[in-house]
Amino acid sequence: MTLSYRSRKRWSLIILLVGLPLYIVAAVTVMNWLGRPPFIVELAVYVGLGFLWALPFKFVFRGVGKADPEAAEDS
Repeated sequence: MTLSYRSRKRWSLIILLVGLPLYIVAAVTVMNWLGRPPFIVELAVYVGLGFLWALPFKFVFRGVGKADPEAAEDS
């Protein structure tokens, strides 16, 4: 399933504005339930989770910052 540029842009906004804060709250909650590990371990877990959240959405974010390839060029 391929998404159009506009739908990828909308989904990326939804993911960043709703999904990412929920993911952050969930990650912090789970880390608090597990207890406070040493600082280096905690930092490594948060950095790892910071990269891990974006992997499933890689196809949504690809090319969103560029100009719309489907738009007609105004020359």
